[in-house]
Amino acid sequence: MIEPFAEASVRGFLHRPEQPSGDAIALTHGAGSSCQAQLLTAVAEAFSAAAFTVLRFDLPFRQARSGGPPRPGDAALDRQGIREAAAALRRICAGRIFVGGHSYGGRQATMLAAEDPAAAQGLLLLSYPLHPPRRVEQMRTAHFPELATPAVFAHGSRDPFGTLDEMRSALALIPGPTTLVAIEGAGHDLKRAGAAQSIVEHFLAFMYPRYNSVNRP
Repeated sequence: MIEPFAEASVRGFLHRPEQPSGDAIALTHGAGSSCQAQLLTAVAEAFSAAAFTVLRFDLPFRQARSGGPPRPGDAALDRQGIREAAAALRRICAGRIFVGGHSYGGRQATMLAAEDPAAAQGLLLLSYPLHPPRRVEQMRTAHFPELATPAVFAHGSRDPFGTLDEMRSALALIPGPTTLVAIEGAGHDLKRAGAAQSIVEHFLAFMYPRYNSVNRP
């Protein structure tokens, strides 16, 4: 079941599974999108089918403006928005709480976790924007050495924001547990048949070593 969600400053949609496991994930969008993005919806549906409660939510910058990218001063407020989304899920679910998002949203989630390891018990990063296209000198990894939270990075082999080899090198900077899920042939939007299901299966296998499709978390 999917229902609109509005609590304090958190706005989005809540996916409630038929038989909830008690675990939950909050997912947010990239710089040019919203929580209605096709990728987020597909990933949320795959998580819900695996018994997760899922909150797809709009970052504060998107709530303030219906179009356009975030401004330089928005980042701190957007990280607070991720923190509040995780807190909202804690009031609903008694189990493990994960956060993540696509591109900019995922980057802000990693920065929040680097600042506050208690913010979430794990991360899902969809197309982490390692650097602007064709600007490999502008790596967005300064906080990686502070990131101890377990993290799953899903990345397309044709993503202009970072090659798979660049991602592997970047993940070596992170002291916490990480894994890279390569989506062959996909660009930054991860638009490939079956990509969402594959990402969720890899996430569950990484975060729950004893996971299988029958014995779900």
